[in-house]
Amino acid sequence: MSARLRVVTLNIHKGLSQFNRRMVIHELREGLRALAPDLVFLQEVQGLNERHALRFAAWPGAPQHEFLAGGDWQHVYGLNRVHQHGHYGNAVLSRFPFVSSENEDISDHRFERRGLLHAVVKVPGWKRNLHCLCVHLSLHERGRRRQLDAIAERLEEFADKRLPIIVAGDFNDWRQRASRILERSLGMTEVSVAAGGRHLRTFPSLLPLLRLDRIYVRGFAIVRSQVHRGAPWSLLSDHLALSAELERA
Repeated sequence: MSARLRVVTLNIHKGLSQFNRRMVIHELREGLRALAPDLVFLQEVQGLNERHALRFAAWPGAPQHEFLAGGDWQHVYGLNRVHQHGHYGNAVLSRFPFVSSENEDISDHRFERRGLLHAVVKVPGWKRNLHCLCVHLSLHERGRRRQLDAIAERLEEFADKRLPIIVAGDFNDWRQRASRILERSLGMTEVSVAAGGRHLRTFPSLLPLLRLDRIYVRGFAIVRSQVHRGAPWSLLSDHLALSAELERA
């Protein structure tokens, strides 16, 4: 039985470095392998970009979530936005089998496409399936509030059944209001707050000032949480990776 889980969340900035100067998807794959997580929550994942495939000679032939997963993880992808050269969205990678996945459109307006990727994972030895939500919320407070309400509505049934839940991603929540909503409606805990008393700074990666990336859990004890600063992480996206070690409660 897997009593502990290692979880990572990262906005990968479409596989490009800050300011889009370099393709870093290969270094990112090696970085994730070095962290050896059981579950990875990814935002701004390019399922297809024909322009970048022409611009960068080493651009992977597979979608970014498939390339990052390799033979280490299974994967699901939620397409959020289609553009002239392809599409992008959120993804979850898992060492354990997926039971199901669904991507819900929670966009607040047509100029900012957002999705809620809900994946159900079967962890060996667990009596109850694990519900994983990967999110990238709006830049606007009104939109974020509506999206947090959508998360709470989707998970209300599962929370009542005392099922284990992880909600992770880029919350764009510089006013730090998401925790109050998720704690009140679902009884969830943010891993950094539980471990150290406050959200950790993750953006921008070279000089992190804002506490945008989060991992919320229910049904777990938080063993530790960490923001991965310095090389190579500060050079792999405009966000830093946030990880947590969890123990099933």
